Amino acid sequence: MKKVYFIITLVLVFSVSSCSSEQSIQQYYIASAENPNFMSFDLPSSLLNLEKANLSESEMEVASSLKKLNILAFQKKPENEADYQAQKATIKSILKSSDYSELMKMNTSMGKATIQLKGDDDTIDEVIIFGDNDEKGLILVRVLGDNMNPASFVQLIQAMEKSDFDGKGLEQLGNLIKG
Repeated sequence: MKKVYFIITLVLVFSVSSCSSEQSIQQYYIASAENPNFMSFDLPSSLLNLEKANLSESEMEVASSLKKLNILAFQKKPENEADYQAQKATIKSILKSSDYSELMKMNTSMGKATIQLKGDDDTIDEVIIFGDNDEKGLILVRVLGDNMNPASFVQLIQAMEKSDFDGKGLEQLGNLIKG
């Protein structure tokens, strides 16, 4: 009987240890929704008004691959410094996983940013934009779509420029970025 308990315990230990303990960006978004220091937005691609823009056929194809944007923003204040540092470290740790490949790093007057891709060379599952500023906070943008192509992002930006997206509904996010 002791052998049966030992075998069951051994199987359970191996089962639990074989599960990935790495947190995904999606799990991070869900967990952070409960944190009062975060603002969270889920924006459908229809909010960008791309269907009303005068787009070429290739731009329409790129625009149709975009589904939604998940935005998570943390406004830094003196009283939440420790939480800010912990959240920043957690995000960087998630993005260092082998699931993501870094496309670009930027240092701007607004802060540091990285653009990461998840997927293969032909199709992207998601694009992650992470920016932080030690005075203002951090922002994490998750761009989701179907069969997104890395070479198509320039076309997507051009399509967004042609749309009449006016940013309504993003006032809170704008206020966070302004400080």
